[in-house]
Amino acid sequence: MCEMTNPLTLQAVEQAATRIAPYVVRTPLLSSPMLDEAASCKVFVKAEPLQNTGAFKLRGALNLMLSLSPQQLASGVITYSAGNHAQAVAAAAKLLGCKAQVVMPQHAPAIKKDSCRWWGADVVLYDAATEDRQSVLDQLMTDGQTFIPPFDHLDIMAGQGTIGLEIASQLAELGQVPDAVIVSCSGGGVSSGVITALQALHPQLHGYIAEAQGWEKMALSLKAASPQPPPAPQPTLMDGISGPTAGRLPLAALLACSNLHTLSISEQQARQGVSAAFRWLKLVSEPAGAAALGGLLSGRPELRDKTVVVVCSGGNVDPDVFATCLAEMPAQN
Repeated sequence: MCEMTNPLTLQAVEQAATRIAPYVVRTPLLSSPMLDEAASCKVFVKAEPLQNTGAFKLRGALNLMLSLSPQQLASGVITYSAGNHAQAVAAAAKLLGCKAQVVMPQHAPAIKKDSCRWWGADVVLYDAATEDRQSVLDQLMTDGQTFIPPFDHLDIMAGQGTIGLEIASQLAELGQVPDAVIVSCSGGGVSSGVITALQALHPQLHGYIAEAQGWEKMALSLKAASPQPPPAPQPTLMDGISGPTAGRLPLAALLACSNLHTLSISEQQARQGVSAAFRWLKLVSEPAGAAALGGLLSGRPELRDKTVVVVCSGGNVDPDVFATCLAEMPAQN
């Protein structure tokens, strides 16, 4: 049950599901007895790498952009992103017939930059070590352009929350009730959306937030009840969850949820998550997308013999990184 007022409602998530249904894939919920044995629990993996653009981000971007007026669409959209949100905005813009401009760090995976260009977006790169992405965007933004935030917007959060609705429906079809869900987290858009939706339907569910080691900004933000920067940012394979800040609205939503836990994911655990997803589910994932699975496989005694859902959030990984991850044998409890 929620003790505080959550700014995100189940009704908003349900409305988002209806709005984006013509454009998105109802991604499968995968399982494997070998994975169950390795994790010592019943595991279901939500396969968002099979979503259009290879990640969950299309859901939120579409939900917000479908609410824009024809005049706003005609003026184009702009965003910043490490990659998956940029691709989502680029794809949504092409689907809706408008122009998109995306600001991305130079170190973003080539597969993500190339995909944005394929969708027709104007890609502007910046040096994350010396430049601020907001300043770069502010210099580019023109009158009439609409900024599509990566996570700190209720329409974005509601779109990502549709993953939770699908999980609940798919588990019901299998006669299963979830005990816990584990979601990778950067700004908090997908974790707040999924946990809010699932706890609305299963109030006793435990929500786990997986953050890259050194980038645990949501864990700090939950303790402080205000957005905090990452404690010890450093280069990481988990580029998709290494953003500079936690979102104000996602934080408010998560503060309103119960049974909440945070996990700090090491580089090794992320690589093991990628390897496990491929080995046992034949699913290609990126390190940030598999961080939640890596966190589960690292050993969670409190989840032993429980029914656990893991959101594998994206699969846009460069081949050399993927090959490195496959060499890492998944942990076994």
